[in-house]
Formats: sequence, structure tokens, C-alpha cells
Amino acid sequence: MREVDVVGVRVEMPSNQPIVLLRESGGSRYLPIWIGAVEATAIAFAQQGVVPPRPLTHDLLKSVIEETGNSLLEVQIVEVREGIFFANLVLASGVEVSARPSDSIALALRTGSRIVCDEAVLDEAGLAAPEEQEDEVEKFREFLDHVSPEDFEST
Repeated sequence: MREVDVVGVRVEMPSNQPIVLLRESGGSRYLPIWIGAVEATAIAFAQQGVVPPRPLTHDLLKSVIEETGNSLLEVQIVEVREGIFFANLVLASGVEVSARPSDSIALALRTGSRIVCDEAVLDEAGLAAPEEQEDEVEKFREFLDHVSPEDFEST
């Protein structure tokens, strides 16, 4: 397993489909995962520190985990099959729960838990970014600095 960082979310054009972009910690590979608009908003809220007036689903799940005396140790992105990604939530009690990566990432950001990705997933779906492409990554980061969660709402 390799640790990954959340670079951010954006809307892929022309499909208007949100993606979350992960980057291999200490590496040069990126992992784009297409996600739903609700999950994109949840991830963007967590990254921007937005606290809604009432708990969203991921906030609720965080509270349930904590109130039952548990904690989220890590999120594992374990498989990609036919373009669909699979993840596990690993709890301190030793319980592992299968989950979608988008929900898992939103929860990890709320709990400060690390996110790891199976090496085989990075090999299959990861994109290597040579140094000359780092300019594109910087442009993406600039985009993230100016995007708001409302940009992911359905019209």
C-alpha cells in the first residue's frame, strides 16, 4: 500500500463529471477517480473547512464511529475492476467495511485519517506526471483555490 494525498476535486469537461484527484505521497503518480456531485461537494466542504448548519451524511458517519468508541484508522483503495474503484474503511477495532472511495475520502478528510492505495491500483489506473507536466498540476491547484462546493451542485 502507498499513501496518497487528496489534491482536490474538479469537474471534468465536456462530460461535466466530477473527479477527485489523488497523488502518491513522495511519488509522481496521480490517481483520478470519477465521483458523484454529492461526494464532490462533501470532499470540497471538508477541504475548505466548511461546517454545515446540520450534519451531512459523512459528518453523521464520523459521529457514529466516534460515539460508538471507535475511530477510523485509514482508508484503503484496494481494487479497480472494469473502471470501478473499491475501498475499505479500516476501524481501530479491526473491523473493515467495504465502501466507495468517494465516501471513504470524504470521511478520511473529516477524521484526519490517512488514505492508502494498493500498488496494483496505482499501476493500473495511476497516471505518471513527468516534471514537465507539473505546470499542469499547478494550474489544477490554482483552479482548486478558486472552486467552491456550489460549483458541483446539479443544475
